[in-house]
Amino acid sequence: MFSHVMVGISDFDRALAFYRPVLDTLGIAFRFEDRSRPWAGWQSSPDPRPLFLIGRPFDGGPPQPGNGPMVAFLAQTRAQVDAAHAAALAHGGHCEGPPGLRPQYHAHYYGAYVRDPDGNKLCVACHAPA
Repeated sequence: MFSHVMVGISDFDRALAFYRPVLDTLGIAFRFEDRSRPWAGWQSSPDPRPLFLIGRPFDGGPPQPGNGPMVAFLAQTRAQVDAAHAAALAHGGHCEGPPGLRPQYHAHYYGAYVRDPDGNKLCVACHAPA
């Protein structure tokens, strides 16, 4: 369905230091880094797409996180949700909802919500039973 998802960042080194450990906890493969643009990407597995990208906005303006937009990463286990949330907080993220069941979505929805250092809202969710 998606080719890629990109979030705007203001400080490339800070963003990379945030996203690498968070996505590592989910087993999402790092694909590239290009400091001249600057941007970086991670790829899905086993297919190379969709990609998740971070970078400065193309127009050169400041990134503008929204109220409503969110990127949700799939976790295979609830432990991965916990680990990703902890990694996000340890690397400059801010909690928007601690790990836990959210039965209002479905009986097995276990998720956590954070904002990255630029204010982009992220979710990590596991849909499998415990």
